[in-house]
Amino acid sequence: MEQTRMPLIGETFPSMEVTTTHGLMRLPEDIAGRWVVLFSHPADFTPVCTTEFVAFQKRFDAFQKLGCDLIGLSVDQVFSHIKWTEWIAENTETIIEFPIVADDGSVGRRLGMIHPDKGSNTVRAVFILDPKGTIRAILYYPQELGRNMDEVLRMVRGLQVADANGVAIPANWPQNELIGDKVIVPPASDVKTAQERNEARKCCDQPLDGFDWWFCYRSLEKKD
Repeated sequence: MEQTRMPLIGETFPSMEVTTTHGLMRLPEDIAGRWVVLFSHPADFTPVCTTEFVAFQKRFDAFQKLGCDLIGLSVDQVFSHIKWTEWIAENTETIIEFPIVADDGSVGRRLGMIHPDKGSNTVRAVFILDPKGTIRAILYYPQELGRNMDEVLRMVRGLQVADANGVAIPANWPQNELIGDKVIVPPASDVKTAQERNEARKCCDQPLDGFDWWFCYRSLEKKD
């Protein structure tokens, strides 16, 4: 029997056709050219999931400004998704604008969203895809802990900055405890470059400020 496994970071998101509240979608083909946050929730009409959907929707415009779409998913039928979003609109004055996948369990299993010890519903998983359909990040949260949507938004923004500038993103960026909103330059890959950085006491026009050749950083306004 052929064995399947969940896709990993750096791999192309597996092709699949899904039923959503916005109609049939083929993933990742229908979202090509866009960043995407695909996230699963345990079930409709549950308190924590309701707070998450409102939180995602409150940041919908911010995701859109980054060229990023949101897609929800759970093991519920499409009419349940529709009724739940109606309830959210009526009771929280929040209209959910993004599609929600109605899964029979096959998508959740294929993506590693169903964990046997947590029942047959999906855990709180997040897949971040780039415009080429490549999986750039995967997150898992337990059912009892709601997600921080600002962190998901920060991740999309950080990945875009890293791609555009050929840099790495420090912890808590853009409010890192050591270098503030600056970004990290890749370490020297050879002895000559390392020596040049140490001798010049600067890296990419930035003073080393007590750090070393392997810990260089710069402002986003400055280029290599």
